[in-house]
Amino acid sequence: MKVGLVGYAGSGKSTVFEWLTGVAPDPGKVQQGQVGTAKVHDERLERIAEKYNPKKLTYAEIQFLDTPGLMADDRKDNPRRLGILREANGVVVVLDGFTRTDLANQLKKFREDLLYADLEIVSNRVPKVEAGLKKAKPAKEREADEAELALLKKVVAAFEAGTPASAQGFTADEEKALRSFQLLTLKPETVFVNRGDAGLADPLPADLLALSPTAVEAPVKLETELAALDDETRQAFMADLGLTEFSRDRVIRAIFYAMGRVVFFTVGPDECRSWPLDQDSDAVAAAGCIHKELGERFVRANVIGFSDFESHHFSEKECRAKGLERTEGKQYIVKDADVVHILASS
Repeated sequence: MKVGLVGYAGSGKSTVFEWLTGVAPDPGKVQQGQVGTAKVHDERLERIAEKYNPKKLTYAEIQFLDTPGLMADDRKDNPRRLGILREANGVVVVLDGFTRTDLANQLKKFREDLLYADLEIVSNRVPKVEAGLKKAKPAKEREADEAELALLKKVVAAFEAGTPASAQGFTADEEKALRSFQLLTLKPETVFVNRGDAGLADPLPADLLALSPTAVEAPVKLETELAALDDETRQAFMADLGLTEFSRDRVIRAIFYAMGRVVFFTVGPDECRSWPLDQDSDAVAAAGCIHKELGERFVRANVIGFSDFESHHFSEKECRAKGLERTEGKQYIVKDADVVHILASS
């Protein structure tokens, strides 16, 4: 999964990108975007690894795409700046929480820019379809074009009324017909508030959480500065500030799950690993994550739920003895933190 980091110029978005990925922003890549990868650390997998002592411990990963900052006042170029975001699978809106307190208003304004970018790209398609309908063509093609035009006009009208794609209730066929637009307002979205040094213990405001219940926050600049200190000095400063740990891993996990993802585990002495998977995916999709051929040759999956695994000392042998290892077929929906062993035909 590739998640786009977006925000207005001055929100500290590129600083957040470096904090999340460890990749320094490259000024030469401002317009085309820059990609960095972050590991999704998981305390559950670490506890499993303590039992197995594997040769290798591998975490799920998430890619972040740093995109050009938008202009808050002169917004006419924002749709072009947002164009690179269409290749992303999800969106993290970075809000300025260090110089401003109007977080909900910032988010509303940014969503307007996303909506306008979607309106522009769909509207541009309408005259092309209309022009095509003026030409002679087979009845079946004409029928398809007429259906497309009706859908486009319906979507444009909804955008003009301020309704994002995610709230338009598309059917599966409509969503398929619109897929090539890669609509920004149809992508999963969450919010990250880039806090300053002040108000570290303050909760996020209720009006922001009403708009984005999965919103998270962290004092990025402060944590970056603390990380550069020696251990003794850092611990002293953190104690003075009332900080017990850094926020980075927590924030990455929150973004990962806000994008509609889960993990499943494979365990053994060679490797303990967490695999990223779309929520509500079946066992065949999980097998395909491990290897394409496993998905194609899937026979069944042996599954142990994490709570059962944990309560039986992370022992597959104990779980089997208690009948807690289940045999599941193709239709099984993989749950977060399931321990999965795929069996495939040779």
